[in-house]
Amino acid sequence: MPSPQHRHASSQRQIMANVDPSWHTLTITQALAQLDTDDKTGLTDRQIIDRQQEFGTNELVAAASRQWWQILLDQFTNVMLVMLIFVAIVSGIFDFIELQAGKTIGLPYKDTIAILSIVILNGILGYVQESRAEQALAALKQMSAPKVRVLRDRKIGEIDGRELVPGDVIQIEAGNQLAADARLLEAVQLQIRESALTGEATASSKTAETELAANTPLGDRLNLVYQGTEITTGRGVAIVTATGMNTELGKIAALLQGVESQPTPLQQKLTQLGNVLVMGALVIVALTIGGGMLPDLLRGSFNLDTFTGLVKTSLSVAVAVVPEGLPAVITVTLAMGTQRMVKRQALIRKLAAVETLGGVTIICSDKTGTLTQNKMVVQQVATLTAEYQISGEGYIPNGDFQLHGKSIEPLADPALKGLLWGCALCNDAVLQYTDNQWQILGDPTEGSLLALARKAGIDATSQSYPRVQEYPFDSDRQRMSVICEQAPYYLLFAKGSPESILDRSTHTLVADRYVQLTEIDRQTIRTQNTQLASQGLRVLGFGYRYFPHLPDADSAESELIWVGLVGMLDAPRPEVRAAVDTCKTAGIRTMMITGDHPLTAMAIGTDLGITQTDSQVVSGNEIAQMDEATLVQTISRVSVYARVAPEHKLRIVKALQQQGELVAMTGDGVNDAPALKQADIGVAMGITGTDVSKEASDMVLLDDNFNSIVAAVEEGRIVYTNIRRFIKYILGSNVGEILAIAAAPLIGLGGVPLSPLQILWMNLVTDGIPAVALALEPGEPDVMQRPPFQPSESIFARGLGGYIIRIGLVFGIVTIGLMKWAFDRTHAVDYHGDPDTWKTIVFTTLCIAQMGHALAVRSVNKLVIEINPFSNPLLLWAILGTILLQLAVVYLAPLRSFFGTHPLSLFELGVCFGCSLLIFIWIEGEKLFVRWFCSKG
Repeated sequence: MPSPQHRHASSQRQIMANVDPSWHTLTITQALAQLDTDDKTGLTDRQIIDRQQEFGTNELVAAASRQWWQILLDQFTNVMLVMLIFVAIVSGIFDFIELQAGKTIGLPYKDTIAILSIVILNGILGYVQESRAEQALAALKQMSAPKVRVLRDRKIGEIDGRELVPGDVIQIEAGNQLAADARLLEAVQLQIRESALTGEATASSKTAETELAANTPLGDRLNLVYQGTEITTGRGVAIVTATGMNTELGKIAALLQGVESQPTPLQQKLTQLGNVLVMGALVIVALTIGGGMLPDLLRGSFNLDTFTGLVKTSLSVAVAVVPEGLPAVITVTLAMGTQRMVKRQALIRKLAAVETLGGVTIICSDKTGTLTQNKMVVQQVATLTAEYQISGEGYIPNGDFQLHGKSIEPLADPALKGLLWGCALCNDAVLQYTDNQWQILGDPTEGSLLALARKAGIDATSQSYPRVQEYPFDSDRQRMSVICEQAPYYLLFAKGSPESILDRSTHTLVADRYVQLTEIDRQTIRTQNTQLASQGLRVLGFGYRYFPHLPDADSAESELIWVGLVGMLDAPRPEVRAAVDTCKTAGIRTMMITGDHPLTAMAIGTDLGITQTDSQVVSGNEIAQMDEATLVQTISRVSVYARVAPEHKLRIVKALQQQGELVAMTGDGVNDAPALKQADIGVAMGITGTDVSKEASDMVLLDDNFNSIVAAVEEGRIVYTNIRRFIKYILGSNVGEILAIAAAPLIGLGGVPLSPLQILWMNLVTDGIPAVALALEPGEPDVMQRPPFQPSESIFARGLGGYIIRIGLVFGIVTIGLMKWAFDRTHAVDYHGDPDTWKTIVFTTLCIAQMGHALAVRSVNKLVIEINPFSNPLLLWAILGTILLQLAVVYLAPLRSFFGTHPLSLFELGVCFGCSLLIFIWIEGEKLFVRWFCSKG
């Protein structure tokens, strides 16, 4: 005979081995036995202590994250920053050697200080962006620890939710937030809002006695309640089945922690860009030093001065290769994009998401509130003899009743009139006009019935039909009834499931006469119900009855007069259809992933053009049974998914990403958070969204509207186009700088034409200011009429790489020619200026030439004279301001001393502008050549 301690330990092992059994399949007795507890006494003190040791506290556990110093150090692993750090160190070493040798070098270490300052600024910029702490888990933890009433050792007390253990018997009532997952032992008119987990807008009616099949979806498990959900009406008693990370909320937390943040396409492209530039720089440095030293080496000698000069040249090449201002320009560009998006109801939480939006190939959208209005709207009404179509939107009480396509007077049909009065009186909601809109206080379903009655001119609030008795809705009766006084009679109105009302009806109204319901009539009504339900409508049945005196409860809901069916739907937003069509034109596929019923999902999907009438809807249960290969095949042809769980959404997103798709995922509930984080763009709802979904997202829709996603994608495409535009501008100039610097020692010029400090000035100021202005270029008219760029495409794709090399060569050739001329001029015997003035000529020409380049790069095929110059006024100011700044560097003594420049004569300045104009003419000529060539083709 085992000891009590042994039996208890065995019981604990049994519970632990069954942390997640199919609780919804068990009877109450089986659940109590499984958890080794008693619903009359609760757990004992000994059991509580043992289970707290076994299961721990009822709270979510956070995974380890990087420390702040790790994030900061990671910023300096970028290959371009590493190269700049190396350049700064070598430059500092040369300055130190020259100082020790007694040479005058102006302000010592200024190149080193300037370069390191840029490195540190870029590192801080990256740190600020990356160190935003992920708050999704913190938001989940806030949902998981309310106070709770619990039965323990025969006593009822209130404890903190984190102290619950499996087997605890808890009492729940309206207004409570559930602190753990539990199996219901008792439920009295219990309704729970589970939208955070299931995505369904309406509250779920719960019952304790139900036993369900093992494959029942989470949203249909009527005998279970879940942590983080809210009780709207009723009360109940439940036994805790799971706590902490074993709850459904905990599983979502685990999924959330398991999603690794991936670099965005822009971050990947910038990494690729850095690698290419650094490799190119190393090749050029090797060629420069090798080519410069080759004559000495062939003679068997080694000239230290020559080697030192070549190394200094290489340092300048390395600085010229790195577009130091690019990270700042991109950050400013993305920030400007976020400001424009806010005006279009899209709030960007992570800057990189702006560019990523431009490449979205698939939008996976939730249904409720995003594609639909989150307002139930009655669309069809069916009496025994007629079926009516109802027009109108939302809760606005304006609309027509149509029969066979023609408007009719609804109160002329006695059966329809009785149904409409039932809608108005058998109702606990309030329809009111506030803040310039019609709003509902109460259940959305009842609100839609009030709006329907008002469309027919029935306003129950203005009628003298006082309610004297009511029978609230419960899950067993599946109906609600009210009794109103209409002296000298009493009038009962009932609404509920069509089967429930029909079973209690004996008569109906036909042409103002009461006739008995025949079996044929009943079959007709059942057929009507099936047809409405097959369209994805939620269907309610209505009946009424007169009484000469107030009836008792047993006889009230009997011998009803059947008046008809109402079919309602959370109607699509009117603007979404056009938005879905825009997505198709833009090469973006729209998918619906919802927790709602498959029929409803299909109806909305078909209406919006997301799917075809004969297409398939895949449920969460079907996804659970698919292997990865089958799922990949399915997502390529199916666009509507219903009754999905959090892990299903996550699998769908991952499968799409494996196919090379760039995925935007929308959601508002806790259940959406893992998929939102996994998606390339997670889009949370600003109005209905939970804190968890918002913190896991990259973007928040301020109006919960699908149309705003499409607008954000358009802005994203504009931003990405502008990023490519100023990368063309910056790198085309940089290649010219590199060629000119590398060529100087090879063509026998004495010294480096540009110092690292001058190169930093060009890269940060004369490149940076116009580049920021280019970020404000307006979008092209066809921006949403072409397919998205491929996420895997190179940063140099679609001709960008060829343009950079080609224009860089033009810059280089013109500059090298100018450099040779300027060197010879300033070293002539009759030249009265400083011999190093040739360097300032080269420096100034490169800076001014980039202003013409900035103008020309605004369009790929349009000439500058064909573009409205005032469509981007900031660019004009940027060009003018940059030219003035460069002239200040040349002509103001303090700046001349700092940057090592020399004043230019009017003739020399004119040569600088003339050579700059040559580059501008070349770029414009290319456009004319391409236009001519295309016309010939």
